Amino acid sequence: MASMNIRSGDTVEVIVGDVDSRGKRGKVIVVNPETHRVVVEGLNLVTKHRKPRSAQEQGGKFDQPRPIDVSNVALVCPKCGQTTRVNHVLGDNGKYLRSCHKCGAVIDSRAEKKQTRTAKGKTTTRKSKKSDSDEE
Repeated sequence: MASMNIRSGDTVEVIVGDVDSRGKRGKVIVVNPETHRVVVEGLNLVTKHRKPRSAQEQGGKFDQPRPIDVSNVALVCPKCGQTTRVNHVLGDNGKYLRSCHKCGAVIDSRAEKKQTRTAKGKTTTRKSKKSDSDEE
């Protein structure tokens, strides 16, 4: 099977469904690549009725997010804010990064930060302390 281009922490938009849910955006909480489903925060909520099992536990109605198939959501580019497909661009360290198909911005913020950290390295130079008598 093909790999999923959506990861946890990404912002996605629902592209199919009824009028109430279509077009809504949310942050991905859980990704399950085996079943090709994602759980989006605040979307596809189901009301669960819970009975109190002990005197301290409180019962009632609770909203619980349910998984959505990954084909029913589209990734939102953090830079241009549009729904987009994913391009894979070769990074500096030889790993492929996800990028926006429309604007070309790199979507992998964690991988991008790691690349800049490894590219810069720890090459800090120490400034020698010179006294006024040494300069004369």
